Amino acid sequence: THDNHVGNVVLYQLSYTRRSHPQVRKPPPEQRNSSLRKPRDYRLAQCRRKVTPWAARDFGAAWAGTSWRPFRPVYTRGKPLAEALMTTQPSTSRRVTVLDLAAARERARPLSMVTAYDWPTGRLADDAGVDCVLVGDSVAMVVAGRSSTIPATLEQMIYHGEIVSRAVSRAMVVVDLPFPLQHLGVRTAVEACARILKETGCQAVKLEGTAGQADVIAGIVAAGIPVMGHVGLRPQAVHQLGGYRMQRDEDRLMVDARAAADAGAFAVVLECIPRAVASAITKALHVPTIGIGAGPDCDGQVLVMHDLVGLSPDRVPKFVRGYADAKATIADALARWRIDVERRAFPGPNETLG
Repeated sequence: THDNHVGNVVLYQLSYTRRSHPQVRKPPPEQRNSSLRKPRDYRLAQCRRKVTPWAARDFGAAWAGTSWRPFRPVYTRGKPLAEALMTTQPSTSRRVTVLDLAAARERARPLSMVTAYDWPTGRLADDAGVDCVLVGDSVAMVVAGRSSTIPATLEQMIYHGEIVSRAVSRAMVVVDLPFPLQHLGVRTAVEACARILKETGCQAVKLEGTAGQADVIAGIVAAGIPVMGHVGLRPQAVHQLGGYRMQRDEDRLMVDARAAADAGAFAVVLECIPRAVASAITKALHVPTIGIGAGPDCDGQVLVMHDLVGLSPDRVPKFVRGYADAKATIADALARWRIDVERRAFPGPNETLG
């Protein structure tokens, strides 16, 4: 319990023992809230005071008086318990750091990273419990409708990065360094990354590049700015690479990845490379690899949120698995609303004020 949260309902993991508390009985099946019955070892207790009958009833539990041991607390702050559970982080609320990513690699725990470009998507990503939220220069394509990431500017990245950083309280926020700042010398790159870090409140920057940018990565890291590398298909170099194509030169990819890691990058994104190559690079590096179209053997995975939830208007890459069809859901909702407006069915009595 916490002194500054007196009165808030808290979720605990309980060890239910009927023998030690014979007066406690489960409510009849018809009185149970089925949506709150799983997992069975979750019960309610109230902070610093006994759970009152109304609290137990309202929150779908009648387990006051059972023996319990503290588990991760969930402060409902007046919300229904189901809503509080959905918006609660699955892990500690402490900010994810580069040390956490390194520890995850050591424990063989896969990392998750997803893009976000505004406050709602940043909040959703953080609530989902991902490790990293990437404010990618893909904002130029996904949000601004450009044909590539090249038009993204430093001002755009700072604008979107600051919004997402305010929405995210637990995950590490990483902001892309836009083209061509990493190619204009170490001083220019450090100045740009310093602006990103100071003006957005993010925790790291991501930098596309080959072994030729190793000195730039080293300079940024020396300035105290965490850097995530990016090798393989580099969207900022799409014209030089001949389009969005898989990169298969294992020797060159290995050199680029090693150079980024040796220069001080805390992680390296591997994009659109064969699984075998990605696996070899992952084994060779001492830092986590995060794949996108690079197979399942990387230390983590990253996807564009709009592709993941089915909101992208164009064809998505083959390596994307859609977990929702948000585009169809939104289109249907808008069409039904328009019809209701045209038929004067909206607003109705429930939506009319006064």
